[in-house]
Amino acid sequence: MRVVIQRVTRAAVRVAGETVGAIEQPGYLVLVGITHGDGAAQIAKLADKTANLRLMEGEKSLLDEGAPVLAVSQFTLYGDAKKGRRPSWSAAAPGAVSEPLFNDYVQALRERGLHVETGVFGADMQVELVNDGPVTLILDSETL
Repeated sequence: MRVVIQRVTRAAVRVAGETVGAIEQPGYLVLVGITHGDGAAQIAKLADKTANLRLMEGEKSLLDEGAPVLAVSQFTLYGDAKKGRRPSWSAAAPGAVSEPLFNDYVQALRERGLHVETGVFGADMQVELVNDGPVTLILDSETL
């Protein structure tokens, strides 16, 4: 499982021109990729990291600040461009596997006390954000 965490001052996700999730205060935009073999252990590990990483101003965490999260599924985090000019997406888990795991990650963040907004799984989304800092961190459950 991979997440890309971006500290933002605000962020929104739209589907067909309609806002489906937004945070209007400083927090994190989290892009979430699921691979084969991911499960509860990876979700717990990355939910804990996401909630407790001290990336907010003053070296505070989301929990310290009561800051929100906008979580967006993104299978392209497992794109492989080693061969040719067209990436392979074979390392990304299929939607039938990754959608419930994405929902479990969102629920794990909520259970830790965070307010979480989301996009629409599998939809063509437009994500708008104001990156703060900029602060961007890539976390992979295989290396944590």
